[in-house]
Amino acid sequence: MIAYLILVHRFPDQFKRLFKAIYDPDNYYLIHVDQRSGVELETELKQFLASYPNVAMLQSKKMLWGGYSLVDAELRGIKQLLTMGVDWEFFINLSGQDFPLKTQSYIHEFLNDNIGNDFMKIANQATVRPDTLHRIEDYCVEEADQIFSPLPAQKRPFMEGVTPYIGNQWMILSRGFCEFLTRSPEVSRFVKFYKNTLIADEGFFQTVIMNTSYSANIVNDDKRAIDWVPMGTIKLRPREFTTNDASALLASKHLFARKFDETIDTNILDIIEQHLKDTQVISRHTKSVSGIHQKLEETV
Repeated sequence: MIAYLILVHRFPDQFKRLFKAIYDPDNYYLIHVDQRSGVELETELKQFLASYPNVAMLQSKKMLWGGYSLVDAELRGIKQLLTMGVDWEFFINLSGQDFPLKTQSYIHEFLNDNIGNDFMKIANQATVRPDTLHRIEDYCVEEADQIFSPLPAQKRPFMEGVTPYIGNQWMILSRGFCEFLTRSPEVSRFVKFYKNTLIADEGFFQTVIMNTSYSANIVNDDKRAIDWVPMGTIKLRPREFTTNDASALLASKHLFARKFDETIDTNILDIIEQHLKDTQVISRHTKSVSGIHQKLEETV
């Protein structure tokens, strides 16, 4: 069983397609709508989700790319999902512009074989990504709709006795690590420090899991198909997938892909949706035939 947190800031119709593609009555779903997107978007999604008993809304707050507000939403989401159900084993975070590449049945089976594992991209920040150290060295402040450093010339030391790690925002976390994040007093000093860093969502969770008493079984893979392309001074951004990527995505071993933009190409979503439906039908047929064979063997 899975607990999903979905972060949404635009494209309500695209979100609805994503939700339907990952919906399973045995899962839990928590939706956060960026407060900056306006009450209209949140109201529309609430109305759409009203008939689903295993869905809730996370209190809407402002979200800013590169700001700690993203980590805050993740931590608040994990805490609320832990109260929603005691029987889920994995937490998966998605954006409203992600989409599954596998059926929920496939994802459930895959995760059942990986109970206790934490899937995240992770690397030593100082040795593998030294170009990103300014993110933790500069004291950053998130206010209104901007992130700035009031003392850009002044570097600050990193947390004593801690090695900084970096990776990706998108993860599949075990319930054990989610409980640790929510309940362990060890986490508080990481929260205090990372509140004033840049792009904290790509380092906070990695640094916590590698520098605390939590006994982790890390798989260095977030199970996401992402095509990173250059983007000015930011260096990289996820490219929007199009119909030209269909064959590669359908053949991928990843569980999810990002990102998609319905205003650029909606056909790619049509193709993946149909593939998931066809796969589900084949899976049901295979299980049905297998069940018939088993019954025949039992009667012989």
